[in-house]
Amino acid sequence: MVHRSGRAPRAPGSLFGARDHRGPLASAAVNAAAPDWGHANELDDVRGRVAIAGIGETAYTKASGRTAREIGAEACERAIADAGLEPEDIDGLTWSGAFPDFDAAAFHEHFGTSHDLWTSPWGGGMAWAATAPYLAAQAIADGKARHVLNVFPVAWATQRSSMTGGPGEVHAAQSAKQNLEVPFGWFPQPVYFATIMRRHMIEFGTTPEQFGAVAVACRRHANLNPDAVMHGRPMSVDDYLASPVLADPLRLFDSCLISDGGAAYVTTSVERARDLAQPPAVVLGVGEGYSGTGTHWAQQRAFTSTPQVFSAPRAFAMAGVGPDDIDLLTVYDPFTVVSLMQIEDMGFCPKGAVGPFVEGDTLFHDGALPFNTHGGLLSHAYVLGIAHVVECVKQLRGTAHAQVPGCETAVYGGYTGHMASTLVLAKDT
Repeated sequence: MVHRSGRAPRAPGSLFGARDHRGPLASAAVNAAAPDWGHANELDDVRGRVAIAGIGETAYTKASGRTAREIGAEACERAIADAGLEPEDIDGLTWSGAFPDFDAAAFHEHFGTSHDLWTSPWGGGMAWAATAPYLAAQAIADGKARHVLNVFPVAWATQRSSMTGGPGEVHAAQSAKQNLEVPFGWFPQPVYFATIMRRHMIEFGTTPEQFGAVAVACRRHANLNPDAVMHGRPMSVDDYLASPVLADPLRLFDSCLISDGGAAYVTTSVERARDLAQPPAVVLGVGEGYSGTGTHWAQQRAFTSTPQVFSAPRAFAMAGVGPDDIDLLTVYDPFTVVSLMQIEDMGFCPKGAVGPFVEGDTLFHDGALPFNTHGGLLSHAYVLGIAHVVECVKQLRGTAHAQVPGCETAVYGGYTGHMASTLVLAKDT
């Protein structure tokens, strides 16, 4: 591990040591008084029990003409092959119930199988890309499965030409938004997050250039990653500032892409993973946090915070680590302001100090806090977070395009408005 920004070295073997070896940051985080506007779910300790043993990705593109089901099938094929398994070895499957493009029926139809599967529709992408390994750990511990596949595909770029698909359509179909937000012009997503950006600027003095630091770092990483949609399209802070304003102060480059693509990963026991084809990415900690109000941003009491304030401390405590121990941070980044809020809410800097914190090269893959090193939703592809988990695994294997030197611990922060999740992965030791 390379210790950036004066980080103190960890004791050898501490990642898999006893729970009493937790660092002071993790202990302080879990013992601090939590805000009263939300809560963390109580999760069983799954530290060191399971690992991600196989990953698979499709091409990440603009409109491809493919269906989400076709994309999901390809991602699954590649994840299974990467683990050195056969489709018949997969006896557990998780996917998104909200976007059920590749469920158990699709799995059996594509692979020509008919064996029993343990299944859950509480997987896929977004926040659930982080908690799917927890579900797999429970199923494996209960003897219901040995190899659990999590998959999430999307073909929103292709669907866009027919004015279907995408987050706008999903939100527009919700009656609360139809009746309470759209009539007042508070729609679609760029308008929501422009409001949040403005509030963050007013409360904390965050500047456009500081939002731009996130966009520039993600674009830099995309230009190191030939699989990224925005590869070959460099961007400077000046380019960011010159981009069109969609809803003041939110610019075009504050916004995520709309893409086709998908990914999948296989979770199994650590013992089994060690016998498979790839180095295991061991699950150290999982957290899940919720706001206490409704699911929409208009209902949030803490308008410039995310439920990572509840999720991340629990995941770090389970893992026995603190923010200073993390070599790579990936977070769900639909807009730059969501990245900034999660960075501070997860404890990487004090609340309100994230603007100065991210300036310069802090978020570069060779900076103080390597961030979304594949390019994120902003510049890699909008596949709703599952590619972030795959990037964490690649970094721990040492095979990423923008490789973080000495990467031993990696975090994915999942997010979907009223919910956040945190997944801590580590190299096997």
